[in-house]
Amino acid sequence: MKYLVTAAEMKECDSNTINSIGIPGMVLMERAALAVRDVIMEKMHSAVGSAYILAGVGNNGGDGLALGRLLAEQGWEVYIQVIGETQKASEQWKRQRSILSHFPVEIGSKAPEKEYNINVDALFGVGLSREITGTYRDAIEQFNGRKGLKVAVDVPSGLNADDGKVCGVSIRADITVTFGFCKRGLVFVKGREYAGEVVTADIGIGRNSFPGETAGMFYYDENPRELLPPRDRSGNKGTFGKVLLVAGSHNMAGAAILAAKAAYRTGAGMVKVITSESNRVILQEAVPEALLGTDADLEHSLEWADVVAIGPGIGTGDQARDNLQKIIFNSTLPLVLDADALNLLAGEEKLYQELRRQDRTVILTPHVGELARLTKLSVEELQENLPEKAMEYARQLKKIVVAKDAVSFVCKEKEPIGVNFRGNSGMATAGSGDVLTGIVAALLAQGMDGFEAACVGTYLHACAGEAVAARMGEHACMAGDIAEAIGEI
Repeated sequence: MKYLVTAAEMKECDSNTINSIGIPGMVLMERAALAVRDVIMEKMHSAVGSAYILAGVGNNGGDGLALGRLLAEQGWEVYIQVIGETQKASEQWKRQRSILSHFPVEIGSKAPEKEYNINVDALFGVGLSREITGTYRDAIEQFNGRKGLKVAVDVPSGLNADDGKVCGVSIRADITVTFGFCKRGLVFVKGREYAGEVVTADIGIGRNSFPGETAGMFYYDENPRELLPPRDRSGNKGTFGKVLLVAGSHNMAGAAILAAKAAYRTGAGMVKVITSESNRVILQEAVPEALLGTDADLEHSLEWADVVAIGPGIGTGDQARDNLQKIIFNSTLPLVLDADALNLLAGEEKLYQELRRQDRTVILTPHVGELARLTKLSVEELQENLPEKAMEYARQLKKIVVAKDAVSFVCKEKEPIGVNFRGNSGMATAGSGDVLTGIVAALLAQGMDGFEAACVGTYLHACAGEAVAARMGEHACMAGDIAEAIGEI
């Protein structure tokens, strides 16, 4: 698990590292420049090339000056364009400028006419939030028009480090080398477009730089296998959890099949599907491991299960509503609500109030459209600040909310927000959400804490989608492939 930080959190980390821990700012700057140099060298096919560096007069620009010196030391041709009043430059910038005077680096105030192998953006740091105009805007636009690989130092200039919004204009980088912790704006939707590949470099700023606190957001990048619940060698099918899945409707078995397969692939010992009798044959053929029941078996099955999930493909008719009411009012099992269960909940105030009253683990997995119905907000209002709106709803309901979008957010009151920016466009396919329901339900059934199950489940789902895309391309990805790929990852 790694932190995902705001500009304010990052500035506090910088300050704590320098003033409390005692690592000098110039040391951090040198490490930052070395990290960018190493990334550039890795991407280059030859050890020597040419580099154009666009530098401001703050510490981000100081990183750029140090980088220019390091490249020049290795025989690179380097030109640095400095924009800003140098008499107002930061102290570290001035020291780097003094050091640079001993090296063969050309420095000027105008953009060069010639093209370079590498173009480095070191204009602004993480704190930018104002609209970019005038000379700075012109410089960014000319930078974007250049040929060659474009590398941003810490954050692409013009991109808000907190929310990924563009401040009028922004550098479009192929690679962004960010320092210490990944910044939120680099992985939120617009930010991903401008940041390109993001490399988070260790320069000496670590978790000790958060004295007594943690960041407000986090993400996973571990091998998915490391996050799974441990397996008891002497266990049996009951040991690994019994998932009750209420899914599918008359002659509509697909969602139930996908969710059941995903639950088994994620390690559930037993899965029972409550669905229409018309789905029996196809379910038995597609998932012969699953137990089957009809709506009449629901109350008895609730006594059998460890976890219940409802919603995939159930529709919004009277039977679906009746099943949802029974599960909410007559059970205390950990519960996953998805798809049509969420649409039913959005129109039933008594169900909302009963859920809010209950002290049990409940995970809701709405996409933005479903969350709009639940919150009575427009999709546009939600997407203005999805993590904040999703957390607000999680606080109101006092439950766990997985707000699904290109970047997904897992929200629970008094917990940092879990962020998932893994995955790809191929996962935007019918049935993908049903697979996630099965994954999360299986993790709950194996004893995982609800918030952790939601965070880990979302990550596993995305990693499985990446495995499919790597094998056959994003265009060819289907939900059934994602369910099967859980085993691969």
